[in-house]
Amino acid sequence: MSRARYVSSNSKILAPLQADRLGSRDWHDTCDVLVIGWGAAGACAALEARSTGADVIVADRFTGGGASAKSGGVVYAGGGTRHQQAAGFSDSPQAMFDYLKHETQGVVSDHTLQKFCDDSIANLSWLEGHGASYGHSLPPGGKTSYPSDGYFLYYSGNELVPSHAGAEPPAPRGHRTVGKGQCGAVLYGHLKDACLRAGVQPLLQSAARRLVVDDSGRVIGAEFWSLPAGSPQARQHARLAARAERLQNFAPGYCDRLRQKVSKLERDHGQPVLIRARRGVILSTGGFIFNRELIRDHAPKFRRNFKVGATGCDGSGLLLGQSVGAKSERLSRVSAWRFINPPHCWPKGIVVNSNGQRFCNEEVYGATLGQPLCEEQGGQAWLVLDARLRKQAIRQALFGGYWWFQTLPALALMLLKVRKGENPDRLANACGMQAGELSGALRAYNAGARGEAPDAFGKSEGSRQVLDKGPFYACDISVGNPIFPLGALTLGGLKVDESNGAVLNDQGRPIAGLFSAGRTAIGVASHLYISGLSLADCVFSGRRAGRAAFSTTCGSEPARDAANAALPSRAGSLPQKLHGTTQ
Repeated sequence: MSRARYVSSNSKILAPLQADRLGSRDWHDTCDVLVIGWGAAGACAALEARSTGADVIVADRFTGGGASAKSGGVVYAGGGTRHQQAAGFSDSPQAMFDYLKHETQGVVSDHTLQKFCDDSIANLSWLEGHGASYGHSLPPGGKTSYPSDGYFLYYSGNELVPSHAGAEPPAPRGHRTVGKGQCGAVLYGHLKDACLRAGVQPLLQSAARRLVVDDSGRVIGAEFWSLPAGSPQARQHARLAARAERLQNFAPGYCDRLRQKVSKLERDHGQPVLIRARRGVILSTGGFIFNRELIRDHAPKFRRNFKVGATGCDGSGLLLGQSVGAKSERLSRVSAWRFINPPHCWPKGIVVNSNGQRFCNEEVYGATLGQPLCEEQGGQAWLVLDARLRKQAIRQALFGGYWWFQTLPALALMLLKVRKGENPDRLANACGMQAGELSGALRAYNAGARGEAPDAFGKSEGSRQVLDKGPFYACDISVGNPIFPLGALTLGGLKVDESNGAVLNDQGRPIAGLFSAGRTAIGVASHLYISGLSLADCVFSGRRAGRAAFSTTCGSEPARDAANAALPSRAGSLPQKLHGTTQ
């Protein structure tokens, strides 16, 4: 891949800048650790580096938060957290490892996965120490894609699915941050406040455009296109970016046009700012779901999916790493979310492809369903219900106490985007399925629901229900259905040393001075997503990179370290911007 790739239609990552072309007066400021991207991973990295005594600057293209602030604020934690215990559940790091071993499929080493599990309780306590709160109330009715207000502990993955269960009894490990609504903003708010209290210096509305390397190839800083603090352009940039994030769920095309205006402001009015990092640079800008060029090149089957994330998920961290020879992996790996729960009874129906053939266990987590739907079924699928189950589902959607974003699409799907047939063959004809395939799938499923045969996909008994009462209904759960968006986010990223988060080159050797965390890097969540695993990995990998960036010299020579230490800090040379927010 070229070392200079377009990040969007209006901006690009440049080839690295050679430090020998710079004098000491060219640097606008100097720090020990420079963090690029101020979401959850970047905040955790900055806090951890600061706790070791490092002078830390954290830069962000916007004002911080990224996809983390737009998330549900769920942290996957187990091993016996005090909230699990208060809810009456017994869990252990080994049980957590056994379950995640099945989900992660070797994306990280067993040693790293075991450490992730062993550190889980401590990492959740660390978040609590920085102001986040968690609880032990479980939502009624069993499985849900996201619990309603008042419920903060739940089964956030496939723990209840027999084919995914380990030897130990399943335990809920989705710890939703206490708050109202989507609680990612609550969690991020605590982390952001903790960074500012700790003395982390923010550089906001500053888009990273290239890394700076010395004559040995060590990464020693970065150049940003920074909007002048308090300027009309900075205020307009903030307004447009905020509007794009707020309206993304309702008008994605309009928001893409807003993002083009944001990029134009950066290009036309951004001023070059050079930040020197004496010890290390950490890339934590998120994934690349908003980079349509990268999606086209690496994951074309997901081009029609609704984009889950924030504008900053533009692949900039990935491309910055690649510009200095970093190795990337699993760029084709995308998590596609097709949740069919709630309504809680929906998984008792069957999901079939465009031919009428069943292809999955309907009770699995949404990403476990969505990935094969997009990868293997061309993005086309139907949820088939009989009259009895449809009536149950409508009643649950109306009176089940679900979120509006769960209830409204479910009702629209069952009442508006639905095909109907008096019997399975007529329904198949209405949907363009192959004759006999749907009726055959229903016969086999009903035999399992009656206990006459095992379910072909291992569905548990509690999720089976005989579907034999006509008329029959097929709800379109395909990727192109505008009233039932099928969201997606990227999982691939930069290959890192799992012991410290150092970015590796194609030969598997660390690139001196460069680290990565969160979805910019390969981590625990890079095979298949389950709710809370990405934020938990942001904490795990962010803290790891923050510690290592300050303590690891990555092969630097003593003379170079002495020269780094001698460089004067020019704090204050950027008017107000470097040491506070722009708003």
